[in-house]
Amino acid sequence: MSGEFSDFTDFTDFSEKNPIKIAIFGVGLIGGSLALCFKGKPGVRVVGHSVNPASTEKYVARGVVDSATTSLEEAAKDADFIFLCVPVGRLEEYVDELSRMPLKPGCIITDVGSTKASVVRHADKLSLRGAVFIGGHPMAGSERSGVEAASLHLLENAYYVLTPTDKTPPEYVGKLERLLRNTRAHIVKTDAVQHDDIVGAISHLPHMIAVALVNQIAGYNESNDLYMRLAAGGFRDITRIASSDPTIWRDILLNNREVMLKLVQDWQEGMDQFADLLRSEDGDGIAEQFRTAGDFRSQLPERRKGMITSLYECYVNVPDHPGIIGKIATELGHAKINLSNLRIIESREDVPGVLRLSFHQSDDLDRATALLKSLNYDVHA
Repeated sequence: MSGEFSDFTDFTDFSEKNPIKIAIFGVGLIGGSLALCFKGKPGVRVVGHSVNPASTEKYVARGVVDSATTSLEEAAKDADFIFLCVPVGRLEEYVDELSRMPLKPGCIITDVGSTKASVVRHADKLSLRGAVFIGGHPMAGSERSGVEAASLHLLENAYYVLTPTDKTPPEYVGKLERLLRNTRAHIVKTDAVQHDDIVGAISHLPHMIAVALVNQIAGYNESNDLYMRLAAGGFRDITRIASSDPTIWRDILLNNREVMLKLVQDWQEGMDQFADLLRSEDGDGIAEQFRTAGDFRSQLPERRKGMITSLYECYVNVPDHPGIIGKIATELGHAKINLSNLRIIESREDVPGVLRLSFHQSDDLDRATALLKSLNYDVHA
């Protein structure tokens, strides 16, 4: 028996012949990453579900799950844990379906949605026939999507929020926590309503602001295409979350609409305050706004995974010589440093070329920076 599962003492029939079954509905980025964290543990069997036969075949072919099925009933049958990794807009539908099935007594149902209050409230109204629902939200992501982007390390060092209610038996919360230790995430427990307030402010609102800002500039660009030409670099970087999946974000924002309406009102009040400072030419007031923001931002945890994916990038000044880009990429490859993206920012006769290197992990950025500096390249953040 694996030490990680040694305190599942209530599974008296736990053995290699009668394993713990984990069913994952929606084996995409998050569902696939969870599956990889559980698959291969002694006495654990991971089953994936999709309504699309091609998807189930892909899950198995990629080795993400032990088996997969298009049958919701087959996936849920005798499952000890069920993870609902489907879009927020469909969570309640899946909970309804499960409530009509003869689930294994003591089965723990959880989800990975970025809004919690509605699904927790909905599940609380249903009779789950001996099963228990515990809301969950792994606060990690990627610019890529689908099972192809699933990673064993996606959730490592990220916050994983659980939202049990007063009615949730503590022993079931403990079982889910012990299982989730395999993700190496930091488990945080909070109320579902408080979760939606906080995540709405730190993730959902920034996405709305980015979309509104990009659309504002797009409108100006219709009469002057210089807006688009000059928006490269910093503007593109700070608004990259505006390119998030429209359907997913439609469902998230509508699901959390009451929270978002309050946050938008608060945001508008903040912008009105800036407008007042500009009208009155209050330079000290503007500077104080930046100082206050800078003080708070300096206290934020650095290099901790979150819903808005961090980018780890550096810029390298390189001479405009044939083969120089290949040489840099080769040096990084020899050092086993995983480069996620490489882009030439500019290369002209009168200035050195500027190469932007992007990495998925902070450690890769640190190693790349040290290596390139040791090779006498001019590297800066």
